[in-house]
Parts: sequence; structure tokens; C-alpha cells
Amino acid sequence: MSRRMFLCVAGCTFAMPAFAWAVNDVPTSLDHILLGCSDLDQGIAFVEERTSIRAAFGGVHPGRGTQNALLSLGTRRYLEIIAPDPKQSGTPQYPVITKLIEPRLIGWAAHPGGLQSFAAKLAKSGVAADGPTPGSRRRSDGRVLQWKALTLKENPASLLPFFIEWSADSIHPSVDSPKGCSLLRFEAASPETESLSRQFALLGLDIPIVKGESPQLRATISGPKGQFTVTS
Repeated sequence: MSRRMFLCVAGCTFAMPAFAWAVNDVPTSLDHILLGCSDLDQGIAFVEERTSIRAAFGGVHPGRGTQNALLSLGTRRYLEIIAPDPKQSGTPQYPVITKLIEPRLIGWAAHPGGLQSFAAKLAKSGVAADGPTPGSRRRSDGRVLQWKALTLKENPASLLPFFIEWSADSIHPSVDSPKGCSLLRFEAASPETESLSRQFALLGLDIPIVKGESPQLRATISGPKGQFTVTS
């Protein structure tokens, strides 16, 4: 934890939701988790082999070098399988996915409510962030999904989420993505659990935190074939 964030946690007046202290197996505000892979078909097959549910192609992210496939994980939760888009040149938004031998978690998104208001609260608390920044993706049926995203400038262990607010006229991907799976547990592991707990509390996130030798995200997903766990 940086000195700036520690001081924010210790002395800021950022009003956190009451649920921030009542930890669930899955964070209340979790929107989606990102499963990175070097090839989209490989990522789709990886999940289908373990669940029997095949993720549907979602579309491409213009200018970001990626494409995705989606799978619903319940109400307002979904899995995004994300891979390089071979039709786009340049480095993908997540460069690590080009080097992955097998799929793994590369991050997650949370929906804190109105993103502009949330950004203002972070700024008032001294937490540096970029955004809200508009984003969009054209689905295979031609419909365009739109959202705004906010990313933290300090996320050295890559355990903290980015934050998202979907446009009111956009269908949330969990609604019409293939169903049959659910997210049983989503947790963060760290050798410094107390420090990480303070960071999550500052952001109003009720995520389970466990002791681990190194920083890691873990997601346990249930499907018709049973359950499996993926890690970062």
C-alpha cells in the first residue's frame, strides 16, 4: 500500500456503504470478471470443457485490440473471456494476454452506482483515478453497448477492480449471454491482508480476503458439469 493510499484510509471522510464490512462470498457490486487468453476459441473451449456451457461471441473493442465472448454468471454478473483481435494491429489493451499459455484471470469490474459521483468521492479522498471514460462495443447483432469506466492509478498488485457504469439504454451482458453458470466465490489473496482489507474498505468493496504467499485473484464458477476455480 502506498503512503498516499494509507493516509486516505486512515483519515479520509469517504462515506462507505454499510455492506463494506459484511463480507459475502461474492462482492455485492461485482459486475464481471475477465478471463484472459491468447486465443478466443481456446478460451471458449476452456470454459465449455469445465461447465458444458459455451460462451457466446460478444464482439470487438475498436482501438483496443481485443475481442470477447460472454457467459452469464447470474443477475448483473458475467464472465468476459477476452483475447487479442487478430484483425486489429498494435498492442492489445491488456498486453499480458498475448503471452498466456492457458486462460487466467486478469482483472475484474465493479459497479459502484453513479460513476461521476463515485469519482468525485475518490478525488475528495485523495485517491487518484482516470475517468470516467466512455467505452463501447458493437455486438454481432449490430447493437452498440455503451458504458463509462474509471480506473485507479495505483493498483500495483492488480487486485483492485476498475469501475463501470452501463448506459441506461444498453442491455447488461448478463441478461442475454448464455446461462447455466453461477459465481460461487470471488476472493483476493495477499501476504498483506490487513493492508489490502483497508484498500478494499476505502473503495466500499466487500470482497473476501485470504492469506496467500503472493497477490492473486480467485474465482470459483459452478456449471452443469460441476465447479472449477480460475486464478490470476
